[in-house]
Amino acid sequence: MSNVVLTASGLYTPPDAISNDELVASYNAYVDRFNEDNADAIAAGRVAPLSYSSSEFITKASGIESRYVVDKPGILDPEIMRPRIRTRSNDEPSIQCEMALAAIEPCLAKAGRSAADIDAIIVACSNLPRPYPALAVEVQHYLGAGGFGFDLNVACASAAFGIQTAADMINAGSARRVLMVNPEICSAHLNFRDRDSHFIFGDVCTAALLEHADEAPAGTGFEVLGTRLSTRFSNNIRNNFGFLNRSEIEPRSEADRLFVQNGRKVFKEVGPMVADLIVEHAAEYDLEAADIRRLWLHQANINMNTLIAKRVLGRTPAEGEMPAILAEYGNTSSASPMIVFHKFSNDLAVGETGVLCGFGAGYSAGSVVLRRR
Repeated sequence: MSNVVLTASGLYTPPDAISNDELVASYNAYVDRFNEDNADAIAAGRVAPLSYSSSEFITKASGIESRYVVDKPGILDPEIMRPRIRTRSNDEPSIQCEMALAAIEPCLAKAGRSAADIDAIIVACSNLPRPYPALAVEVQHYLGAGGFGFDLNVACASAAFGIQTAADMINAGSARRVLMVNPEICSAHLNFRDRDSHFIFGDVCTAALLEHADEAPAGTGFEVLGTRLSTRFSNNIRNNFGFLNRSEIEPRSEADRLFVQNGRKVFKEVGPMVADLIVEHAAEYDLEAADIRRLWLHQANINMNTLIAKRVLGRTPAEGEMPAILAEYGNTSSASPMIVFHKFSNDLAVGETGVLCGFGAGYSAGSVVLRRR
């Protein structure tokens, strides 16, 4: 896939952040109210009391210390505990469209491109605002680009799948320049009343420009050596939000329509799956552990990422080999490996190689081998 270059990336970060201490204070206030309102049922053994969360528990379990969100007051209000996102009219750009445009602008500026240069737009993310029209077509419209656009959802692996799709189109000749965008409002599908997961996600948007090597300025960006994708069905990470929730015969609970996971099984099953994928993929290009300068991994859990890196490298990663942004951003789904790439790629020397990898629900995983031009 050496005809494809990842020329530039862009990042939009919401202005408001929530620290662990702030999130815990909100959650614990909710716990006090719940236990007080259900005191008689708890005493009778009909209802289980809720337990407090803590900043120490969150950091130890995940490595997360903070997260950016689109609506801080709504999430922290114990009576609401969800983002309040204003309903837009059909004639206004959606909030995710606005986030996408904010990430695309610096990406195109860095590459020296304009909207007129773009042939296709892929919106690759976990959390889409509606079934149709496609968010990518909306972004295309407000950006003023030609060509075509479509949405792609493979959960937290969506960016890796989006890169392969863009690279395949470029190699096939159906496009010369493709924008791959990851607008994630993960807080909208997170159950902030669940102690085991209320701290996981944040909101953000990333963008990447992929071009045919003949079009990319000499000496810029990263050559896409190749991609590899893998999926295996599992219910251990699931979100049931959708049209089936309207069933009157078997209604879904609110919690069932939000993010749920069996964290222990995910850790046990996904870590080895991802490590094997990266090792096998790198071997296709005769790359050994010593040849991998950097791992740009999905930011789900610092302990899982350390496990993956150890299996790939055969040792504990040295500083800079597995950079992390979990402490600041939390888990931002498909955008997370792109944030790491955006922030920690400029220092690679010509010829040095790294692997970008997204993984998550499905199970789904995607590996992208990149070499500095």
